[in-house]
Amino acid sequence: MKVLVVIPARGGSKGVLKKNIKMLGDKPLIVHAIDCAKKSKSATKIIVSTDCEEIAAIARQNGCNTIIRPEDLSTDTSNVVTAVEHVYKELNEIFDIIILLQPTSPFRTSDDLDTIVSMFEQDKTIDGVISVIPMQDMHPARMYNFLSNDEMVPFLSEGETTRRQDLKPVYYRNGCFYAVRTAAFFNEKSFMVQHKKGYVMNANWLANIDTPRDFKIAEILYQDWKNEGFNN
Repeated sequence: MKVLVVIPARGGSKGVLKKNIKMLGDKPLIVHAIDCAKKSKSATKIIVSTDCEEIAAIARQNGCNTIIRPEDLSTDTSNVVTAVEHVYKELNEIFDIIILLQPTSPFRTSDDLDTIVSMFEQDKTIDGVISVIPMQDMHPARMYNFLSNDEMVPFLSEGETTRRQDLKPVYYRNGCFYAVRTAAFFNEKSFMVQHKKGYVMNANWLANIDTPRDFKIAEILYQDWKNEGFNN
């Protein structure tokens, strides 16, 4: 299977200045995504899509091809789908699978990526694979809506007083991998295609970096990640 890996990285970041090239451990945040893809046995082509020459230069220094996206695809409200469509059209090649690696979720490995590709090979009926983690303490059964008078109403009709251990498992997208068959991507204009499976990952490594607080947590997690011997 031909697999296109796209790493989207805009230059503008309101939460963390120059977030995508800020150092996480011993390398810029985006390089964690690049290394994951480069070490994969399944990635046919790896592209960093960016509007920033500084990001593009770092990507090229780390052995990754880049495509500069136009300004109208690089605003705060731009959809990543349009950026990936732009990459695909610029390459003018045919790929079976497209995998999105967001730099802001850095704790993943090339083995994860290869396993996800194998899921497509083993099950021809699925069009997508999304990485998730099991949710326990933040289960929807512990969530509420407020009425106009601030009265609390359980988000779920059942489970408010159920022991955490007895709650039915639910899963949360951790942002590490969005993988989709190319035909389904262009038909549905989404990575969240109808026929998809979840790839369950370890909740201990959840990191979605959008704020300075998120980055500080990721720095702490990265030390543990390295100590555990993971190599992304």
